[in-house]
Amino acid sequence: MTFKLTYATMYTPPQELHDDFDKALEELKTNLGKEYPMYINGEDRYAEEKLKAYSPINTSWHLATFQKGTAKEANDAVAAAKAAFPSWKATPWQERVAIVSKFAHRIEERIYEISAAAALEVGKNRMEALGEIQEAADLILYSAQIMAENNGFVKEMRTDPLEGFVSKNRSVLKPYGVWLVISPFNFPVALAAGPVGNALIAGNTVVLKPASGVSWGDSLMVECAKEVGLPAGVLNLVTGPGSTVGNALTDNLDVAGITFTGSMEVGMDIYRKIANRKYPYPVILEMGGKNATIVSKNADLEDAAIGCVRSAFGLQGQKCSANSRMFVEEEFIEPFVKRVVELTNELAIGDPTLKTNWYGPVINKKAYEDYAKFCDDLEKSGTILTGGKRLVENGLDKGYFCAPTIAVDVPMDHYLWQTEMFLPIVMIAPIKNLEEGMHLANDVDYGLTSGFYGNEEETEWYFDNIEAGTTYVNRPQGSTTGAWPGFQPFGGWKGSGSAGKNGGGLYYLPLYMHEQSQTRVKHS
Repeated sequence: MTFKLTYATMYTPPQELHDDFDKALEELKTNLGKEYPMYINGEDRYAEEKLKAYSPINTSWHLATFQKGTAKEANDAVAAAKAAFPSWKATPWQERVAIVSKFAHRIEERIYEISAAAALEVGKNRMEALGEIQEAADLILYSAQIMAENNGFVKEMRTDPLEGFVSKNRSVLKPYGVWLVISPFNFPVALAAGPVGNALIAGNTVVLKPASGVSWGDSLMVECAKEVGLPAGVLNLVTGPGSTVGNALTDNLDVAGITFTGSMEVGMDIYRKIANRKYPYPVILEMGGKNATIVSKNADLEDAAIGCVRSAFGLQGQKCSANSRMFVEEEFIEPFVKRVVELTNELAIGDPTLKTNWYGPVINKKAYEDYAKFCDDLEKSGTILTGGKRLVENGLDKGYFCAPTIAVDVPMDHYLWQTEMFLPIVMIAPIKNLEEGMHLANDVDYGLTSGFYGNEEETEWYFDNIEAGTTYVNRPQGSTTGAWPGFQPFGGWKGSGSAGKNGGGLYYLPLYMHEQSQTRVKHS
């Protein structure tokens, strides 16, 4: 069977992937510091002020230079998208699917180059980076598949039983207009490509605003759109601070819909801002999580320990799906904690672009400082079994490296049981029974992902009671992480998401369209 890269399969890649990644990485490193433009109305746009991006792996590595856009560029991008909308909307859905699918395949063709950029820019290991870029393409292609399977969402309804008349009814989903996509730093390409692809296939035009200073992968992705001939104004890229560019975009009344991925605080601010408009506009929010794994005394020890470590410390805990809480039945906790600590201490730490290293740095100085504060607070209240310190040996002081950290004996009223740290810190607590574990797992504002290890009877009980949108059972590939489009639809409940429908799933694409009921009557 041909190897298919997903987050679940990335632990056993063929050597060819490593060879091609190394080649792309070497080529990319020879041209560091290149300047990248914004892209507005089919043209490159440069700003007076620039933003220089440095790698969290080694802060002396100047990766690229981006444009520090202003409100003018933001509003110009919206105007371009608005002008392009009527033509793009009128393009038959089959043609939209064809060109956007070409866009996805072009991303696949450049997967090694874009992956190497993402690894350097974010500090993720090579397999996580390769997985992200393949996911970006697959998110787009899956939405194209859903559009085709639903015939462009043109559905015949029941015919009215009117004597002397023929009254035919149809339901049609139509695009909204200009769609704003605001993407996060941790999956800058995939979590831009998914919303962008869905919005475009639905017939909207798009303005993409990446996280400030993390625009390299998205700039390369937009190059792919240009290369396949996406019409001018259909996809626009604006870079710059959220305080100026981001606010200008969310303030612009010509923006008809928004997809935001990031913190609950910022997401809810956007949600409330849009709610103050004259009438409702669609806002799709993915806002993080405080994800728990419940471990039964009937669990397979090795599967549970490996899955929990992978989800706790993959991408240094900087995933909205990261496993930050573990609740373990008392009878099982001693061997479980022992094995989790052993596996954590075996993690290869260093430059994550190297094949030998699995674990890299946190994203920036603020995260580096937050890590120190949280570890200090945990030490005062509980016990840190491993980690708890920033790493400076063997050249790691050149980047933002923090040891993977496991804390126990932390009182359940401690604020960090409720706070999304977005760092490589996990807290473990014993539970008397699974009911107590379920109560603790659900007792947070978030409901994104969750994991469980136990027997079949317990599994059904778990699915019936857990309050999360993306759930996994007995999964050594990751207890709370690793969703893939078409396999595991990804989204959250409660404070983790606003849509109630999951990305990469059956019901996500229709969120980018509104319904029109059409009735045609004629005399029989």
